[in-house]
Amino acid sequence: MFQSRSGSNPMLSQSVLDQNRSQATGAMGTMSVSGAINKSLFLGLLLLGTTAFSYLMPNQIFMWVGMIGGLICAIACAFRPHWSPYLAPAYALLEGLLVGTVSYLYASMFQGIVFQAASLTLALFFLMLFLYKSGIIKVTNTFRSILIGATAAIALVYLVSLVLSFFSIQVPFIHGNGLFSIGFSVLVVGIAAFNLMLDFDFFEKGERAGLPSYMEWYAAMGLWVTLIWLYLELLRLISKISSRD
Repeated sequence: MFQSRSGSNPMLSQSVLDQNRSQATGAMGTMSVSGAINKSLFLGLLLLGTTAFSYLMPNQIFMWVGMIGGLICAIACAFRPHWSPYLAPAYALLEGLLVGTVSYLYASMFQGIVFQAASLTLALFFLMLFLYKSGIIKVTNTFRSILIGATAAIALVYLVSLVLSFFSIQVPFIHGNGLFSIGFSVLVVGIAAFNLMLDFDFFEKGERAGLPSYMEWYAAMGLWVTLIWLYLELLRLISKISSRD
């Protein structure tokens, strides 16, 4: 019923590092992991604020404003990273409208689903962080290529599904609740979770590369792009499982 967005996160790619590395100056300052973490926490507070607002005062308009507005901010930031100190907060506020409205719609059909999805999102975040920091899974070029390829394939599937929906055609393994459909959602959740490792890697590479300080906002926004995708996919997965009861 609800379309969550997916796709590789082009905001946190090697090309971004290469394009912005030379722009750091002494006056501007350089990116740090701690700075990016602080920016991420700030964006999270903004997102929670508008999420709570749209959840308590649900309106379909909020969902579309959040979806379209957030997409515009993400695209603009991908092409103009130096605008990220302004675009990242706007993105968080707009996406909160989307997340709150979608959460309300799922909660109206499945009791406790929002708490379950939010808890699993946090659990997967810390699991991926542990696997990354411990070195159990290393972000190599091969790992990155496979993950980006898999994510792009999922984006293509969702795009085809969206086009077909205009002709009242639904793809069963996306919208149904059969075992194959649940398996597909599990796969998407897994890929979304592993994308967090690319985000963590960008934080550290950005600091080592001496990127300009505005890239802290850019990196923080990229992290929230992945977290929101993961949360929405978990809502979809849990709803499929719950509807089988």
